[in-house]
Formats: sequence, structure tokens, C-alpha cells
Amino acid sequence: MSHTAELIAVGTELLLGNISNTDGQMLSQGLSALGINVYYHTVVGDNPQRLKDAVNLAKTRADIIITTGGLGPTCDDLTKNVLAECFGRRLVRDEASVRRIEAYFRGLGRTAITENNYQQAMLPEGCTVLANDWGTAPGVAFEADGVHVVMLPGPPRECRAMFEHRAIPYLKGLSSGAIVSRSLRLFGIGEAAVEARLRDRMNAMTNPTLAPYAKEGEVELRITARADTEAEAQALITPVEGELRDLLGPLVYGADVPSLEAVVLELLNQKGLTLGSAESCTGGLIAKRMTDLPGASAVFRGGVVSYATQVKHTLLGVPEDLLEEFGAVSDPVARAMAEGARRVLDCDLAVSATGVAGPDPDERGNPVGLIFVALAAPEGVWVRRLQAGNIRERSRTLAASHCFDLVRRYLEGLPLDIG
Repeated sequence: MSHTAELIAVGTELLLGNISNTDGQMLSQGLSALGINVYYHTVVGDNPQRLKDAVNLAKTRADIIITTGGLGPTCDDLTKNVLAECFGRRLVRDEASVRRIEAYFRGLGRTAITENNYQQAMLPEGCTVLANDWGTAPGVAFEADGVHVVMLPGPPRECRAMFEHRAIPYLKGLSSGAIVSRSLRLFGIGEAAVEARLRDRMNAMTNPTLAPYAKEGEVELRITARADTEAEAQALITPVEGELRDLLGPLVYGADVPSLEAVVLELLNQKGLTLGSAESCTGGLIAKRMTDLPGASAVFRGGVVSYATQVKHTLLGVPEDLLEEFGAVSDPVARAMAEGARRVLDCDLAVSATGVAGPDPDERGNPVGLIFVALAAPEGVWVRRLQAGNIRERSRTLAASHCFDLVRRYLEGLPLDIG
């Protein structure tokens, strides 16, 4: 059976724009992977009547309602009360949740617990309690009036953990059989180009299904299959993945992988090689993305942020005559920066990025978004020329990603030109 979900985020601070609804994005992505359709997102303030109206409307168009926020101890935390009223359930004290709340505060060295904290243990009668090991407010799940209700805490760290470890097992139990997804990650092609190549195939598919999702400079292709068992669903997915890999070739950089840099880290570890970076327009983003990964210290030697032209010469050894003849944003300078980083950082491979991030063209008239990235290796140096557009952050992200893609292709023995 196919399910339809509506997400209701509770909190006046969301309506005022004081915080972003990152929970909604995370939940939509997770529910899509479970094969659950999300047709509506609702955001409502801390007002009982407006929340009641939102819930009553959601009951008419979804068989799963997931709320975030409003489970805490303060007077404006009203989600449980309103949901219980909407579905005709009274609130009762859950002693297991009481003990969990007390243990949480003891772990913080606090023995005096205010009475309003115990209000978090007042839960709809007969519900499934979703234990919160990441905070104090337990989550809730129950079925009434043909609708499944799941209530999750609002803080993103708690919400993500509760969804992954508590809500997903509950939601998987709502359908017989298994729903399995596999995500192919692509770099070097846009969503429109992917859709044009695969439109007929996607329209003809029923099980598995195939859907593209655009990311910053990337595309994710999600293959989803339904079957009686997980093994049977996996068996349906595998040949589709193979066909897509044959069709898209080196554009596919991994399946169910978190990022390009994570793939690069694994490949560097496998081959026992080290990497360094020389950055201008990216301002350290390449180094940041690498060092965000656990275990990066084993392969990443470091980075030089040579933002000023003189620093390119003094730290990386880029010849002054190259800088004067071609300018800092050029193929020869990108080459020299990568070679300099490889020498200075004593690493096997080095990447560089130099470009015009904007908002204005550079002194030589190079347009905003013109970027050169390079990879230096023992066999030589390779350069890509990019035109990344006039959005500063997007240009920086694309430049860093192209550097990682160069390294990935080199380590996998693939053509370095995207083509």
C-alpha cells in the first residue's frame, strides 16, 4: 500500500523566519527513500486553534501526519495536547518516560527537576513511545481514525536522530513487504540533461522507479523498489543500477555515498597516496570539505590559501612572469599553483583553484564565474576551465567539487575531461 504523508512544523519562530525548517527537508528526503509520498508541508505557529485547524485539514488528505516541535516543557509546547484532542485521546503519565527524563538530568549533574519538565512525560493514551536518547522530550506514534500520527521533537539534532532510529522502524512496519532505495551520485551533468537522457526510461518504469534530484552542482538518481523481502527488492535494483552506470559512465561517482570528497578519501586510503591543495577563489573550502571527514589526517597534508597574487608567488613559487603575462586567473597559473602545492606540502597529488568569484570582473576583464582548477600528479598536470556563473557561493562550491572530481577520476583511471 502506498502512503501519503503531511509534515506539520510547529513553532512561531519558523513563521517569523528566525530559524529555518531544516527538519522538513530532512524528513522529506527520508520519507522519499521509504517510498512514502509527501504532498504537503504546513508550518503553523504556537497557537492551539490554528494547529487544530491544520491537523484537521491534514486528516482529510494524508494517512500519515508527522509533526515536529512543540513537545518541550514550556507553555507554548502544545503539540501533544492539540493532537490528542484532535484524535480523541487523553494524556496519561508515562512512567518510563519519567525515569528517562530524571536520568537525563542526573547525567547533567542536576537533581532538582522542575514540574514542567515532567509534563513531557504526559503522552496520548495507548501510544507507542519513541524514546529520546538525545534530549528530554519523548516522541509519540499512534493510529486513530485511519491516520498514523508521529510526533518528533523540533531541535534538528534530536529530530534527525529520532527519525532515523525511532520513526523509520515504526513507519516501515506500516507496509507489508520491503521498500529499498539506492542513490547514484553524479557529477558533471545537470538535472535537465539527466532527465532528457532518461525521460522515456523513467516514464516506463513502475517497479523499480527512478527519480532525479538536483543538488549543488550534482544530481542524485534514486532507484526505489518494492518487493516481499529486502533481498528481492535489492535484486530488482541491481540491474537498473548496472544499466545506468553503462549509460552514464564516469559521471557516476558512487552509490549511496555521502559526497565526492568522501569517495576521494576512500580512494586515497586504498592507494596509500596523499593530497594537498592550493586555493584562491575557494578560500579554503577544499581543505574544509576534506577535513570535515573523519580520518582525513591520514591522507590530507594541508592547504595553502593564496588569495593574494603575491602569496601565490612567495608561498607557492608561481613565477612572477606568469602572473604578469597571464594574470592570476589563468591556465598557466592554475598549473603552477598545483605544482607548487605538491612541492611545498610534500604530497603525492595536489589540486588548485583560481577564479573570479565576483561580484565584479577582475582587473583583466575576466568575467565573474571564470575558474581554472588543476591537478598535479607525478605524471603531469591537468587543468579544467569552468564558467560557473555569477553566484559567488555556487562558483566556490563547483570549483571545489571539480577539484575532487579530478582527483577521483585520476585515482580510478578514468578520463579527466568531463566531455
